[in-house]
Amino acid sequence: MKASSPRLQTARGVIRLPEPSDAPKLLRHRLESREHLAPWEPSRAANYYTLEQCRRAVSDAREVAALDRGYPLLLFDPDEEHVLGSLTLANVMRGPFQACLLGYGIGMRWQGHGLMHEALETMLAWAFGELDLHRVMANYLPRNERSARLLARLGFEREGCARAYLKIAGQWEDHVLTAKIR
Repeated sequence: MKASSPRLQTARGVIRLPEPSDAPKLLRHRLESREHLAPWEPSRAANYYTLEQCRRAVSDAREVAALDRGYPLLLFDPDEEHVLGSLTLANVMRGPFQACLLGYGIGMRWQGHGLMHEALETMLAWAFGELDLHRVMANYLPRNERSARLLARLGFEREGCARAYLKIAGQWEDHVLTAKIR
C-alpha cells in the first residue's frame, strides 16, 4: 500500500517528510545533536554533517517514501522552523509480513518533555492505519533506559535479545528486540 506524503499534527509539533528547503534545518539539528546522539548511533563520516549530505538525505527520504520502502520523517516545532527529532519507519515489508523497523532520536534540548512519546504515538497510529502495517519492530541498547521506558509506554513488548546486532559508535552492540502488533 502506497501512502500519501504524511503530514501528521501532534499537540506540540508537526511530523512530515523533509522538503528540499529543510536541508539547512536538518543540518542545524545534526550539528546541535551530534554529541548527544553519538553514543546511540552508528559512527558518522564527517560529510554527514554537511549541507550537501543533508540535501541528499532529504532527496533519499522522499524517494524511499515514494517507493513505500520507508518513511524517514522529521519532527518539527509547530512553526516548522526547527527540527526537534527524527522518526523513521525503515525497511517496510509488504505481503504476508506487513512490518517495518522503527528508529527515532530527539535533540538534546528537546528531550525529557514527552515530545518523542507524543510524536511516536501519532506516527504509530498512522503506521497501523493508513500504512496498514501489522507489526512495528524497535530495538534498543540494553543500557538505554530512556528508550526502554518509552517503548514500554507505547505498548512495545520485549521479544528477545540479539547479540552483536548493530555497530554503534564503532562497537558491535547487543540490542533488546521489541515489537508492537496492531
